[in-house]
Amino acid sequence: MSDSVFSEDLQKTLGFSSISYSQLSRKLNEVPTELFQYIFMQLLNQIQHMNNFNQKRKITTPLKVIDSSTLPLNLRNDRWAKFRKTKSGVKLHMRLVHMPDCDSYPDNFYITNACENDQNHLELFGDDKECLYVFVRGYINYQRFDEMTDKGFFFVSRLRKNAVHRVIETFETNENQIISD
Repeated sequence: MSDSVFSEDLQKTLGFSSISYSQLSRKLNEVPTELFQYIFMQLLNQIQHMNNFNQKRKITTPLKVIDSSTLPLNLRNDRWAKFRKTKSGVKLHMRLVHMPDCDSYPDNFYITNACENDQNHLELFGDDKECLYVFVRGYINYQRFDEMTDKGFFFVSRLRKNAVHRVIETFETNENQIISD
């Protein structure tokens, strides 16, 4: 993206002698965040239409991966997003759909302050009983897991190291058969 934005052709087309990161940053501060959300939803609709998503759903079971990433911000300019003594930032919670035919695309997202705990946002993503959810330990909330199981949702997550559990059945495996954890 930066190669495109800073290309000489684009600069000439726009009538600029140059474009700097600081110019872009100042302009982006003026753009309402709702515009980016609207663009995201329009692109998502196009992806679903191009991939004939609704017909595929009837035939296949998608895998939906839920994760979050912390995006650092400048503490001096973004005090509203302070989450540590010397840092500010936002957290992007995203759900990625991975279909069996290897089509993958973002399906839903939420942006929160970086200090927000992931597990508080799991219920925002669990809206489809006809898929398998996969998420990281940050989203672990055992009470929510019980509710999801009672409602017929399927999910996979790694347990925390201190989780209390009991082994129901043990399977013998050949280490060469295990591709990943």
